[in-house]
Amino acid sequence: MKKDVRKRIKYSALLALILVIALTGCTPGSSSKGEKTADGRELKQFSAFFAVPGKIAPDDNRVLKAIEEKTGARVTMDWLTGQTAKERIGVLIAGGEYPDFIDGSDGTQQLVAAGALVPLEDYIDKYPNIKNYLGEDWKKMKNTTDGHIYFIPQFGNIQEKSMKVSHDGEAFWIQKAVLEWDNYPTIKTLDQYFDLIERYKAAHPTVDGQPTIGFEIISYDWRYFALENPPLFMAGYPNEGAAIVDKETLTAKNYNTIPEAKAYFKKINEVYHQGLVDNETFTANYDQYISKISTGRVLGMVDQGWQFLDAEASLVKQKLYDKTYVPLSITLSEDVKGRYQNNPILNVNGGLAITKSCEDIEGALQYINDLLDPEMEVLRTWGQEGVDYQVDDKGVFSRNEEQRANSKDPDWVLANTGSPLVYFPHHEGMTADGKNALDPKEQPEEYLATLNDIDKKVLKAYGYTKFTDFLEPAEENEPWFPIYTYNFEPNKPETIARQKMDDVKRKWLPKVIMTSPAEFDKAWEEYQATLKESADIKAYEDALTEEVRRRMELWG
Repeated sequence: MKKDVRKRIKYSALLALILVIALTGCTPGSSSKGEKTADGRELKQFSAFFAVPGKIAPDDNRVLKAIEEKTGARVTMDWLTGQTAKERIGVLIAGGEYPDFIDGSDGTQQLVAAGALVPLEDYIDKYPNIKNYLGEDWKKMKNTTDGHIYFIPQFGNIQEKSMKVSHDGEAFWIQKAVLEWDNYPTIKTLDQYFDLIERYKAAHPTVDGQPTIGFEIISYDWRYFALENPPLFMAGYPNEGAAIVDKETLTAKNYNTIPEAKAYFKKINEVYHQGLVDNETFTANYDQYISKISTGRVLGMVDQGWQFLDAEASLVKQKLYDKTYVPLSITLSEDVKGRYQNNPILNVNGGLAITKSCEDIEGALQYINDLLDPEMEVLRTWGQEGVDYQVDDKGVFSRNEEQRANSKDPDWVLANTGSPLVYFPHHEGMTADGKNALDPKEQPEEYLATLNDIDKKVLKAYGYTKFTDFLEPAEENEPWFPIYTYNFEPNKPETIARQKMDDVKRKWLPKVIMTSPAEFDKAWEEYQATLKESADIKAYEDALTEEVRRRMELWG
């Protein structure tokens, strides 16, 4: 690196600016600032930071304003931009000031280690909605080191029953247009999947004058799991995230060295050199990835459904319905059953926390408690009665055509009903009275009413009623599932091993994919040797095995 004084000055100024930006809006905000609600109550002010990318809703977002009036509290929310979660959390820790609420994402354990979070176990009995929300899972949430409970999970809490009609987990996705073109084939293996993409791309080399892209892999930043974890699915395991687990021996094994890993990446190497994989796939950032999918020229990808929701919404807004996607359960052989669906789970090792900078801990917990009120949960998801939906004499919710059209417009949603409060705890499944789905898209009548002709045609061709039918039904979760919720504490051997494995994979997986097919075996051997030399894989596997057995003993 050149010792250029001007560059060092510019770098220092930039670092200072990042620090200021990171800390702005993250200082304690639990005060009233003199504002009042319509009925004269003081409006409490809280701040929140979520270490994931997100969109900031305008101040006059209609549903957020209604929530403020009902709760007597406003939350100013900040999202991750321009840094990794660990980097941003590191900046906050260095400054010693935090927002009132925080979800640290990949930086969560840094917050715990820094003593930045408030233990919650002594408060929860005072807040019945929170206590009922957590139920028996509360006992699973104690930190294995100090016994405290720091988080309230936001996702995976099913009320009554799951109403899911679409897949938001990982899968190999394919455009509906591709399936229609090939007369709706059954695709089960990796070879079949890429054979279809190859043939369609040859027949359709361009889309609206731009080159057709056969396959995308998001490998940017923390999202690179879609690059590195397919081997576990190839082998027929569910998404444990951190390892695969032998159910007979209760032994955890890292999936980077299994035979299926080599077979999978050898196939990706092959199709890369056939021109099916986007040649920018390893350099594109997340926004570029979403932008490409939004054009309708990406035939397929491996990813989690929630990662490209914005792209799907854009395609729908453009009425490019045949360019939206179907999830496929892909393995190496038809003899291997795919495990792409799993029953909902609470991530007991992360979630929404309250920081030591919060000056009104009880007020913050009361806000969460209020958000979990049955009436409030309907407001958060359906919007306002008479404006965003109707209720019939049996208590069943519905939308008219204008309301459905509004719900498909991302800009309208962000300005009116779209609420970043999704990163606060909420139920999924059904409303508390059991009459409606909490998510309007999962309401049976609404789901059917919003299907376009392309959707209906595809479902009818396969004899399905919803798009989750393309995947094998979820099996019962094992007591330890998922092992990725293991508490990877800073500086522990298994944590260091995980980081080193990640570093090696980030460097080597693009390399083994892009190397010439004739050199693949050699590159793979070098990658495997580097992985084993750089990381203490045994310490990693031993720690996870111990945790699997601990959970089995406690919860099995």
